[in-house]
Amino acid sequence: QVQFVESGGMFVQPGGSLRLSCVASGFDFRNQAMNWYRQAPGQERELVARINPGGDYTDVTNSMKGRFTISRDNARNTVWLQMDSLRPEDTAKYFCNIGWNRAAAAWGRGTQVTVSA
Repeated sequence: QVQFVESGGMFVQPGGSLRLSCVASGFDFRNQAMNWYRQAPGQERELVARINPGGDYTDVTNSMKGRFTISRDNARNTVWLQMDSLRPEDTAKYFCNIGWNRAAAAWGRGTQVTVSA
């Protein structure tokens, strides 16, 4: 079955950086677009970034452009989210999933990112 194991989230001070990882299994990873979403307490889940199957085209939500970068390694079934210049409003649980225009599979457990002084 489809599985996502997200990791790398932790407590960080404003201005800091984190690199989130997502190891996926149970589907043909190299032929699927992948994405990262996030959900803050009391808010809806929102798209953060997405990447095409080949890894040569990416899209980052406007509020995170220039600070977040998505990448992937199809040989390792892994997608990453590099987050720089973190802000308190980036505090959320981050999830990866399959797809370009939607999240096509059940959610994994996610990884918590907390940005605070």
